[in-house]
Amino acid sequence: MAGPVLKKTLVRDESFAGVTYHIEGDIVPVLEVVLAATPVFFEHHILLWKSPSTRIGVKAVKGLLRRAISGMPILLASATGPGTIAFSRDGAGQIVPIHLAPGQAIDVREHQYLAATDQVSYSVTRIKGIMNWVFGGNTLIVDQFRAETAPGIVWLHGFGNVFEVTLGVEESIDLEPGGWLYKDPTVAMKTVTQSLSSGLFGSAASFFWNRFTGPGRVGIQSMYVPTLAVET
Repeated sequence: MAGPVLKKTLVRDESFAGVTYHIEGDIVPVLEVVLAATPVFFEHHILLWKSPSTRIGVKAVKGLLRRAISGMPILLASATGPGTIAFSRDGAGQIVPIHLAPGQAIDVREHQYLAATDQVSYSVTRIKGIMNWVFGGNTLIVDQFRAETAPGIVWLHGFGNVFEVTLGVEESIDLEPGGWLYKDPTVAMKTVTQSLSSGLFGSAASFFWNRFTGPGRVGIQSMYVPTLAVET
């Protein structure tokens, strides 16, 4: 298995799914989207600037009860062109674009998506297994984005730097809880423990890991930020 590879940090004049976008900034990066006919949706608190001609509206999402229980926004903001709009989360890190073909989906760690094009459906799914959220550094909910009938983009904010590893069938990688950013739905996730068997005091201690098993991609962020801090 090849090891994780660093995602590129600078994107200029990339066009996909009806929009053109730029990603710039080394410490707290900024995503700027040039809007034409395709709207984008986002959480309102990450808006940084926009053209006067860019219109802001409201978009409802699926899974309202689950989102309310998990403390996530029930209504999202939506931007329509012509014009530009820029987003930035209040944290050092890296913005990663995920291009989705029709029918393709991506699972994303809660509270870490930045924006998405309007062709993408946004729902939430529950993490299975009590170990995953009690000891695995996860909440009960994972965001899921799917391009239904047309290509779409989801932009994510990872803390620190973002790496990606592609797992083959039955290939696995163990990540520190808090280290995963996104994964293909085909990748299974569970929490495993590893006991320290050496030394007088080590035998009573254990490590907890999130184990991901392929096939599929896993995105890794190098900096851990607690969920409550990500919400702000």
